[in-house]
Amino acid sequence: MIPMNNKLFGLTGADKKKIIDRIRNRNREDRKDRETELHQGQKYSNKIEDIPEEYYKVELLPGLKQLQIQLSAAEKFGIDNPFFKVHESVASNETRIGDKTYINYSSYNYLGLCGHPRVSKAAKDAIDRYGTSASASRPVSGERPIHRELERKLAEIHNTEDCVVFVSGHATNVTTIGCLFGKDDLILHDALAHNSIIQGAVLSGAKRLPFPHNDYVSLDKILEENRIKYKKVLIVLEGIYSMDGDIPQLPEFIALKKKHKLLLMVDEAHSLGVLGSTGRGIKEYFGINGNDIDISMGTLSKTLCSCGGYIAGKRALVENLKFNAPGFVYSVGMSPPLAAAALAALEIMINEPERVNRLRNVGRKFYEMVKGVGLNTGFCQGFAIVPVIAGSSISGVKLSNALLENHINVQPIIYPAVEERAARLRFFLCASHTEEQLQYTVEILARECKKQKNSTMYSISR
Repeated sequence: MIPMNNKLFGLTGADKKKIIDRIRNRNREDRKDRETELHQGQKYSNKIEDIPEEYYKVELLPGLKQLQIQLSAAEKFGIDNPFFKVHESVASNETRIGDKTYINYSSYNYLGLCGHPRVSKAAKDAIDRYGTSASASRPVSGERPIHRELERKLAEIHNTEDCVVFVSGHATNVTTIGCLFGKDDLILHDALAHNSIIQGAVLSGAKRLPFPHNDYVSLDKILEENRIKYKKVLIVLEGIYSMDGDIPQLPEFIALKKKHKLLLMVDEAHSLGVLGSTGRGIKEYFGINGNDIDISMGTLSKTLCSCGGYIAGKRALVENLKFNAPGFVYSVGMSPPLAAAALAALEIMINEPERVNRLRNVGRKFYEMVKGVGLNTGFCQGFAIVPVIAGSSISGVKLSNALLENHINVQPIIYPAVEERAARLRFFLCASHTEEQLQYTVEILARECKKQKNSTMYSISR
């Protein structure tokens, strides 16, 4: 029970009572739904002895069977598994795998702050003061000063009232969307949205509809037909789409939000530190007021070289999540050294905007070089993520392995992460990549693509 006289988060006693009553009512409804499902449940077997083994043996579960099919296919074609390679150094523009050094394009250390002396020192100092764990959920006794320092700085960056940090970026989307929306609501997300957004929508029980990638005209038509059928409606976008390297026309989506009276959420996992003159993200890039976005989400593992996620927005939103989001209330508080590392990285980003400018130049140059040799980069717009479409999962894995043999580390993205025909290599650029590294990479990439003689890897001008 939340004490009714607790003034810590600025809610009145009446507001808190309303929140608690809503939680109780929702729990009662959930129990009724579960009981109904149990009574109406379909029979899959007539008796215990007839239950198939795949229903209760972990080695027969569908996910493992699919994986075994993929591994068998790779073995049949003589293709080495490119995943789970052990890196033995800080991963930036270079990395070390075994006893060899590689040009690295598989880490989102965009501004080169992972391993920065100030960031490492901040983490070490936090360990000395707080230890390695918060040792409790934050509502109980896991709250540390470093948590609030980080949240205040993130709120400032996003030009919002407040912020709350979570221990996982993926879980941030899942628990936030799952907490705020329900069965009478509608969630509209881009067709290329990240898995965490989709899983959050599924968890919420809301109606879920994808709209064509970055197509605000089609989205407007969907809303005209469906808006009044639901209570709350949420549009979810990404600041930079992590598989494709392009961005949404944010002002157009804000116009739809106002026109149709709905909520807008933007996942800035890959746009913080990349977009905007000082790296503050897509709002800075378009000159958008922070209040035009209801829910600003981000992660701490990319530019901020730590681990976790956050939600920034109005204080009422943040207070709601702190009391109601299961992924916050029932999870341990963020490890203090991780919070300290993220805060130090954020301060460096703010004080050294030349890093953002250098990253912008590197991303643009690499994109133009890849396009210059005729490779298909899909929807890419030349920021810090550049895909090269391989046309099939096998082609993507073979190409990745061929580049690795030439001391270039870039991971393939294969089905089911993307459609089979959209399988690709995904290049993450960072501010520390040199022109020589980019030139060498494009030369090897073009040569290996020609060796595969895969016409789907080349594109006519769009």
